[in-house]
Amino acid sequence: MTSDDSRSATGAMARAREKAAAGMASAAMAWLSALNDDQLPIAAYASPLDPAVETERLRWFFTPTEHGGLALRDQNAHQQSLAMQMVASGLSTEGFAIVSTVMGLENVLDQVEGWGSHWGRRRGRDPGLYWLRLFGRPGRDRIWAWRFGGHHISLNYLVIDGRLAAATPSFMGADPARVELLGSTLCPLQGAEDAARQLIRTFDAYQFRQALLHPSAMSNIVSGNRPRVRHGDTMMHLRDLWRGRFSDPTLDELVDDIDRQAEASSGYTDADHALVAITIPPKGISARDLGEEQRHLLRRLLTRYTGRAPRDLSAAHDAHYARDSVLDEVHVGWAGDTDEGEPHYYRVQGPSILIEYNNTQRNGNHAHSVWRDPSSDFGLNELAAHRERPFPHSGCE
Repeated sequence: MTSDDSRSATGAMARAREKAAAGMASAAMAWLSALNDDQLPIAAYASPLDPAVETERLRWFFTPTEHGGLALRDQNAHQQSLAMQMVASGLSTEGFAIVSTVMGLENVLDQVEGWGSHWGRRRGRDPGLYWLRLFGRPGRDRIWAWRFGGHHISLNYLVIDGRLAAATPSFMGADPARVELLGSTLCPLQGAEDAARQLIRTFDAYQFRQALLHPSAMSNIVSGNRPRVRHGDTMMHLRDLWRGRFSDPTLDELVDDIDRQAEASSGYTDADHALVAITIPPKGISARDLGEEQRHLLRRLLTRYTGRAPRDLSAAHDAHYARDSVLDEVHVGWAGDTDEGEPHYYRVQGPSILIEYNNTQRNGNHAHSVWRDPSSDFGLNELAAHRERPFPHSGCE
């Protein structure tokens, strides 16, 4: 790619970020205008420039716990529609379809578990327990953010001066990962799983040895729900993912028991977890060591994650990774079996991207996937720069 092509790709990315932010702002203002005086304090906090607010914004989950914000089940039908339009503003059509499917799977999971899961509430698997919260107000604050999340979904965005500054972490999971229908199978994350397996199966013996992180897969993604990804991070256990203990001793023991069973199934020790820790520079095989067709398959795998973004932004990401010098910095790692249906894990990592996919629980029928940007998750670096940069006080923040 020439320098002119590079400048064109950069310009396209900037325009896409502005367009995405405008769509989000419009949807956010419509949703907020439909809320009553009791709902607004729950739905909207102050701008992320407030340190206390920032602490809350970085508190994210993908477990079936309270995520913070206004739950869908606490909104009327019109408000729910506007909330989902807000969610759709941050996603491609395909990404929104995945999120909607994952939410609906809560009903299926409830049946799989014999309608007995409660997690400290009357219904433990509830498609109405997905929360939307804004931090700051579009049209009023120069810096504002929003998130949407519930079990197996966490979407996080930051807007600065009318431009989308961050769209990660972006977490999507599925339990069950595969659901048998009448004559077909529902697999919301199959594209992400199949694209990686197709790539890994093209590796020769030398390439596979380079890519192999461990012969077996760990029981979860490694980065967990940390606000930042750092060198040396090892897999977060359930206790840490939940960030505290339950007041109900039965639930407390349940979390510990699930974790013990998962660890026993994986066979991992502390030494094994250290082997698959996230590192900078990344582990795995570099794209430099891949052939042209393999590089094409890697780019396709990347789109299974960056394609979650709104269409123009997704296209700008495609153009970014079309540059050979950018793709050369990306590494691919694999753990576990390569056969379909067997527990496995993979990682795709570069300077501005971290992808993790894990499908080990429920005998390889419970998947977690995350798209992160270690250099700009939550837009933390850019937000820090704005805090240090003087600007005229407008009374808005």
